Amino acid sequence: MPTRPSPLHRLGAACSRRPIPVVVLWLLALGLALAGQHLAHPTYSDAVSLPGSQSDTGGTLLARATPGATKYSGLVVLHAPTGSVGGQLSATADTARELAALPDVTSVSSLLTSTDGATTYWRLDFDVRPKTLGGGYPAALDRATAAVRRAGLQVAYGGDLDELTRPAGNDRAAELVGLAAALGVLLLAFGSVAGAVLPLASALVAVATGLSVVGLVAAAVDLATAAPTLAAMIGLGVGVDYGLFVTTRFRAHLVEGDDPERAAGRAIASSGHAVLLAAATVSVALLGLYGAGLSFIGRLGLAATISVVVAAAAAVTLVPAGLGLIGRRIDRLAVRRPVAETSGEEDGWQRYSALVARRPVLFLVGGLAVIAALSLPLGAMRLGHIDAGADPVGSTSRTAYDLVADAHGPGFGPGADGVLTVVVDLRGASEPAATISTRLSGALSATPGVAGATAPRPSADGTVLTSTVTPATDPQSAATSALYEQLLHHTLPDTLRGTQATGYVSGPTAGQLDFRDTISRRLPLIIGLVLAASFLLLMLVFRSLLIPLKAVLLNLFTTAASYGVLVAVFQWGWGGPLLGVHEAVPIESYVPMMMFAIVFGLSMDYEIFLLSSIAEAWHGGSGNTEAVGSGLARTARVITSAAVIMTAVFLSFASSPTVVIKMLSMGLAAGVVIDATLVRMVLVPSTMTLLGRANWWFPGRPTAG
Repeated sequence: MPTRPSPLHRLGAACSRRPIPVVVLWLLALGLALAGQHLAHPTYSDAVSLPGSQSDTGGTLLARATPGATKYSGLVVLHAPTGSVGGQLSATADTARELAALPDVTSVSSLLTSTDGATTYWRLDFDVRPKTLGGGYPAALDRATAAVRRAGLQVAYGGDLDELTRPAGNDRAAELVGLAAALGVLLLAFGSVAGAVLPLASALVAVATGLSVVGLVAAAVDLATAAPTLAAMIGLGVGVDYGLFVTTRFRAHLVEGDDPERAAGRAIASSGHAVLLAAATVSVALLGLYGAGLSFIGRLGLAATISVVVAAAAAVTLVPAGLGLIGRRIDRLAVRRPVAETSGEEDGWQRYSALVARRPVLFLVGGLAVIAALSLPLGAMRLGHIDAGADPVGSTSRTAYDLVADAHGPGFGPGADGVLTVVVDLRGASEPAATISTRLSGALSATPGVAGATAPRPSADGTVLTSTVTPATDPQSAATSALYEQLLHHTLPDTLRGTQATGYVSGPTAGQLDFRDTISRRLPLIIGLVLAASFLLLMLVFRSLLIPLKAVLLNLFTTAASYGVLVAVFQWGWGGPLLGVHEAVPIESYVPMMMFAIVFGLSMDYEIFLLSSIAEAWHGGSGNTEAVGSGLARTARVITSAAVIMTAVFLSFASSPTVVIKMLSMGLAAGVVIDATLVRMVLVPSTMTLLGRANWWFPGRPTAG
């Protein structure tokens, strides 16, 4: 009695049998998502909120004690190429009035001028986050500053206006480069135009739909500015890969003699099953970011998850529909002799797997040595926040940063771009505010690393003292981080001891440092959650204890090595200029957590595709060594092609002017290359060969095979 086809087999066959309705439904879903995004007007912001943190508590106290105080401010910087700004009093007065009249500006400070008079700036306070003011606001700023521009002064915008005026990047161009690279690899890997175009077309529809859904989410909740780019990067990479795995298996079944409908059903039953399992693993890793308790991080993971889920849905429905339309014509317009997912004794990968089986210890030790070497820089990783000083030269945010940092005088210098606000809560203080203020003023000025500190001022209601501390170094330097720690843990507690007053270090720079410290504390929790969830998922699927344990350990090796590459390129500056980063920068605090989830998830993709093939051979009666060799030979070509595609897609986004996107693209590309070569092709087959039948041991199940 023939076995009943699985639900996935029936799904693939049905989509192949009725391709037009499936394609129409996908195009309808895309149209509705695009229309919804257009109507929703999504906004993105990198503002980080840490309720309950010391910086947030200090900011809340200040806002409560000082009516009109806001958390959002921007700088309008003026520079006189020759002479001084003071010679343009009429123009600056007119501009100050125009700036004060702008929507959502609550106040405009007096001009703060450098010692030589060549540079000056206003601080604008806003009642909303500047990023939410819309794409037309920079033009309004330009109109408000027209008078000083006509007077020959250079104008640039900084502070919280960075988010509004910082270049958004040419992500569309990056996507086109990634698509072109993916098409080239697909043509070489598959051998025919039809076989190459189908996975790419499916990925494009999936990415466009996924990004529109991300836009709808962004209209309801705050998403980081990197969210759409991250979603596009991940969606394009996995979408092409998933389509490639299904299409390759479909052609293999055609070669075996199946008709197109049955071939599509079998392809979805096997490769489609692996695609869904891989997508589930990636999604578990990405959604595990919510375990950090930080909505900023969790929502980045959510955006990427949406893209992955839509890509997987397209792979098991839209791809078989396309295969149904193409049918046996899949090898038409061949650019070279098509290669199917087959193997034999003369196959190069079969010979390679036999070599690994003969020398498993040599391959294992060699692979681990390379992984260890790549991981060495990890010990020097320094987390921080990348400020406007790393923006492209010539951008208004970078110009404002440099003008303020290079000028001299109180309120200028490198630390002026990252001032710290000291807030002292006087409620319940046992000493007069004047006494505490005098003591605090001397302590702040004497703290190493302080370029200047304003005299502590009491609020109107007398409940808080505030002082603005200007570091001697730029915001992203280790010295500024050390100053923050000194103020928070030594200067303020020592100065206020016995007064019953409490001190806080607040402001955007302090908030970023609090965010960094929170990330550092919670990263082990995220790693533990993702490892446990992935282990359980793989254990249930493969009915083995050692296979999932080996998988999570090797994927940790991949992540460690990719971290090492990231530190060497960006923090040590090895090759940074090739990516447009001309100075050493710290690793953005949330990048390691994001990279862990994504690299771990993508590593599981390749692990699942390889293990599924090995398990298929094992359960088909092959011995362990033969099953490992057969699985490697059958999947090595497609895994290698998929890795090259994903690497090309990730690296194409390195052209973004945003350093965080460069970091993510470089780190993810390194992770994919390391995983698909050292881990998947060296460490997995060598360890599985050495473990032998123990790979398949599971309580209550025999290991015969």
